[in-house]
Amino acid sequence: MNMSGLFSALILLIIQGALAQRVRVDQEVVSYPGQTVTMRCQFPNPGGTQLTQVSWIFERTDAERTNIAVFHPNFGVNYPDRSPVAGRVRFITDPPTLENPSIQITDVKMTDEGRYICEYATYPSGNEQGVSSLVMLAKPKNTASTVTVAASETPVVVARCESSNGRPAATISWSTSLNGNVTTPIKTENPDNTVSIQSAYMLAPQPSDNGKDISCVVTHRTMTQPETFPMKLVVEYPPRVKIVGYENNWYRGQTSAYLTCQADGNPNPTTVTWKTLSGLMPETVQVQDTRLAVQKVDDVINTTFICEVKNSLGYGKDQVTIFVREPIQGPATGAIIAGILCVIILLALIATAIVIVRKRQRKNIDGPPTHKPPPPMKTYSYSERPSISKPVNDPQFMDYETEKAEPMTNLSAYHDDKDHHEPSRYSWEDKQTSYQDEDEGRMMGDEDDYYVTSSASRGSSFMSPAVVV
Repeated sequence: MNMSGLFSALILLIIQGALAQRVRVDQEVVSYPGQTVTMRCQFPNPGGTQLTQVSWIFERTDAERTNIAVFHPNFGVNYPDRSPVAGRVRFITDPPTLENPSIQITDVKMTDEGRYICEYATYPSGNEQGVSSLVMLAKPKNTASTVTVAASETPVVVARCESSNGRPAATISWSTSLNGNVTTPIKTENPDNTVSIQSAYMLAPQPSDNGKDISCVVTHRTMTQPETFPMKLVVEYPPRVKIVGYENNWYRGQTSAYLTCQADGNPNPTTVTWKTLSGLMPETVQVQDTRLAVQKVDDVINTTFICEVKNSLGYGKDQVTIFVREPIQGPATGAIIAGILCVIILLALIATAIVIVRKRQRKNIDGPPTHKPPPPMKTYSYSERPSISKPVNDPQFMDYETEKAEPMTNLSAYHDDKDHHEPSRYSWEDKQTSYQDEDEGRMMGDEDDYYVTSSASRGSSFMSPAVVV
């Protein structure tokens, strides 16, 4: 029995669903405030079903239903005065028909959003209906701004973003590299049925966060693309101060030394004050706003300089202690390095030149000779040599070569193949006279001391004998 009951109920639901589909309506109608919308309704091909009356019902919520338009073929048209759309609703055709009882609503408002039911009273099946949803769209007004905050360790709201009077509610997101948090969006239902959304970004602001980028991104159904609001954070903090220009390298006699007071703050610093720990500023020091110019470094510069910077939130300061050193002896490090490099380059050039010269010499030695040999020399035999007198038993007298080569040709004649002049010769007497002048009485020519190596006559031999001294 239970299974039979469930089966019957299922069949009934299918039949009712099929009957409900006989009333044709638009499932969703979208409109903007101030426009005119059409709510369509038809009952095509009723067949054996008798249509007796059609009614339009506005359902804002499940618990609130109101008739806004009624048509009966015999009693005509009726528009209830208490309906939310009274005076703005009418049937499209006049007079209307049961087959096509569509309606129009002019000057629609955000409060007109809801479900519109086209209901037929029929016989014998009873009431049949179709439901259309009117969706009202309202483009929201979007804004975003940063909040000026003071640097702190406690998270505070640093930026806000709002999408007001939109329908449906907009979606807000944030784009930033900051390490903060997004608050839970606050949704507000407005009396005109629009929705406002508020979102905030929280951060424990630090001085380094000042000026960083943050963007609010709003997405809504009425916009073809998201709307982005780029911003920069505003974080206020007292001045941060640092003195630069001294790196423990000032020496006695140095000129044009400087100290610079670097400071940043928000709001911008208003005053910069230079002081010394001793209270007296050396006469050789000039104060030039954020810079301290030292005309000449001497022992009085051995002190502590203080730079103090103020803005509306407070002040910051930094100090540096100067130790004057003795003058640097010798060339500067840069000059030393340059000199070393020059020496290295010079040595490299010299080594390269030596290598090139040696290669050329080796090539000349190993290769074929590039000059012609000296001319052949003729030797004298013992019998052909002119005789000279020699003192008897003279120990100072030295024996010379037994044979003396005589050149067959002179050098110029030898090297020039086209020149056929007779080569020059000199006589034995000339040689004897020369030796006598040079040795002051020393005489040549001991016939007994000559060792004859060859008896070849002039032109018979071209071999040069060994020389014995």
